[in-house]
Amino acid sequence: MATPPLSSLRGATLFLLLLLNTLLWCLPFLPLALLKLLPLAGWQRGCSRLLRGFAQGWIAGTNLLLGWLPAAVWDLEGAGPVRRDASFLLLANHQSWVDIPVLLRLFGGRLPLPVFFVKKELRLLPLIGLAMWALDFPFVERYPRKLLERRPELRGRDLITARQACEHYVGQPVTMVNFPEGTRFSADKHRRSGSPFGHLLPPHVGGVAVVLATLGGQLTSILDVTLAYPGGPPPFWDFLCGRVPQIRARVRHRQVPPDFAGRDFRRDPAFRRQARRWVEELWREKEEELATLLRRPGARG
Repeated sequence: MATPPLSSLRGATLFLLLLLNTLLWCLPFLPLALLKLLPLAGWQRGCSRLLRGFAQGWIAGTNLLLGWLPAAVWDLEGAGPVRRDASFLLLANHQSWVDIPVLLRLFGGRLPLPVFFVKKELRLLPLIGLAMWALDFPFVERYPRKLLERRPELRGRDLITARQACEHYVGQPVTMVNFPEGTRFSADKHRRSGSPFGHLLPPHVGGVAVVLATLGGQLTSILDVTLAYPGGPPPFWDFLCGRVPQIRARVRHRQVPPDFAGRDFRRDPAFRRQARRWVEELWREKEEELATLLRRPGARG
């Protein structure tokens, strides 16, 4: 582990290089994203293909720079054979903003462009909102529980939006990324959620089920990723400085449930029960693996 002054210098240098890589790809990306606003379907599809190529270039540059961190930090296994001309559902537990660069490091740009379900409010963020729209990220509106109690007709509307977003990717390679916990883990959230798991928040089932129902027929496999930080979820700055003792990730390639395709999560109670059992069983296995990864001593590299 580098001394504090050296690690801070490395962190500042890596941050500047990551920023430079981002600015480099923004130069062609942002003007094309603005041109995509022209309401011509064929033009927008062509723009989308180019924009996804720019985003993959940014991922490749970011992943190359992350290799500058100490080798002993990384303990990553199971990414296995993946390819960019197929489709995947990637499920992971969520502990830190560091999860995103870890996933980039884990798969090294070998997947189709990752697509995240993002909160509708993020559309308003300068530049970032435009970039997510240009990359066809689905914007989903999350309704507070109290609002749903007052207006029950809003229940399930987010699932309709999610299904429509998934339909956009029918017939084209995509990596749909889902954090079933819906938010980053913290001790306070864990206590308030009444989670039956020791290291995880209860999973939300609807988003996973909608992806499997809409895209299940074209998914090659489900990438079940377990992320563990034995020293605790790190701040992003500590990550850049290489002050994280170790980052552990394990990937399981799971088969897509064959009887989920084409089902309607909102209107099919049997499917809701079946999907819930499937996700909860996956989460029980993830809890066991996460506990093992957090206990296991030693470092790799």
